[in-house]
Amino acid sequence: MADKPTSGGSGRSAELQIVVCELADEHYGLDIARVYEIIRNQPITPVPRAPGFVKGVINLRGRIIPVVDLRGRFGMPAADPTKETRIVVAESGSTRVGLIVDGVSEVLLLPLDAIEPTPEVAAGDDAEYLRGIAKLGDRLVLLLELDGLFGLDEQHVLAGAA
Repeated sequence: MADKPTSGGSGRSAELQIVVCELADEHYGLDIARVYEIIRNQPITPVPRAPGFVKGVINLRGRIIPVVDLRGRFGMPAADPTKETRIVVAESGSTRVGLIVDGVSEVLLLPLDAIEPTPEVAAGDDAEYLRGIAKLGDRLVLLLELDGLFGLDEQHVLAGAA
């Protein structure tokens, strides 16, 4: 197995490096190129009249970052933070945003041929955030497309919260 993404001329399949996050016992993958950092959960300042998907903002070394709870975004039941809860600071659209996840388990180098397209049953208008599904042995990792995670109006709200 290669340690770095392979080039097109090597004859080997291309690879994608992902950060694997956990939400309600499911695994989600984020392209590591879109992830700036992973921080411990910290106090979040609520923003008055913010949409339900915006938990609030944090001050990260002088930069205001809007924070979204992915459980709420995906319609999952809320959960109390634990010592494993993390905020993944990533780029969505042109906005840096914090994504609250239950935990971050690993960074993987994923062969592109291990990625299946999103099944039609899950590929409706509300699933633009799904890039595909990776098969890793007996587990599945849903690959998130951060640019599809928020609609255009929501991206403007996030940019305004920052």
